[in-house]
Amino acid sequence: MKRVEGKVALITGAAGGLGSAAARMLAREGARVVVTDRPQQEEAGVEVARSLGEGMGLFVPLDVTREEDWVRAMEVTLAKFGRLDVLVNNAGLGVPKDVENITLAEWRLVHAVNLDGTFLGCKHGIQAMRKSGARGSIINISSVAGLIGVPTLVAYGSAKAAVHMFTKSVALHCAHHGYGIRCNSIHPTFIETNMVKALIASSSSPERAREGLRRTIPQGAMGEPDDVANAVVYLASDESKLMTGAEMILDGGSTAQ
Repeated sequence: MKRVEGKVALITGAAGGLGSAAARMLAREGARVVVTDRPQQEEAGVEVARSLGEGMGLFVPLDVTREEDWVRAMEVTLAKFGRLDVLVNNAGLGVPKDVENITLAEWRLVHAVNLDGTFLGCKHGIQAMRKSGARGSIINISSVAGLIGVPTLVAYGSAKAAVHMFTKSVALHCAHHGYGIRCNSIHPTFIETNMVKALIASSSSPERAREGLRRTIPQGAMGEPDDVANAVVYLASDESKLMTGAEMILDGGSTAQ
């Protein structure tokens, strides 16, 4: 039997990068997947959903900062698949600026996507899981930047640190109420995604920037999307039934220093 056979998962920011890798790996392991992303990413999102196989994927447009979009996404998921077992709050946004140069508007946008979006996902995901009687798993994608300081990612680090602690509060809330719903966070280092590539490209010397990022990782290499997808599948499966309020750190040794 496949590791998440019969489960239904919803992933935000799933039109590319970490989200699409997680969608494909969950589908390979037997889950049906609701692929969500901003309406502007519909074409790419539809293609990801199609690639999962007949009846295995569905694209739903979702701006994670809009509560009405979350309500609709959950309604569509339950109407189509009858349940929600796994929620992956993956949508993220970073602005490569320090505390003196970031604007208030940029600060608020980064927190709206990374933190407010995760809050809304957990709130409505819990309701959908309870409505369908699922003993579910919520997986919040945080970052190593939520555990250690990165001066040029001040807003991103702040938001991801908040996601880290928010995850623990959600986990304890669900445990104390006996919902059977777990909540954990994943903290990757720099992964070869479009967001990291854009961060590198924004530098005056991209090659030097790439080498600088690589040097922050003791193992000497950035991660790949499947490194995170493997962790998502583990947390989505019943193999991790004893894990809640915990963090999985995928950082090549960065936080061991």
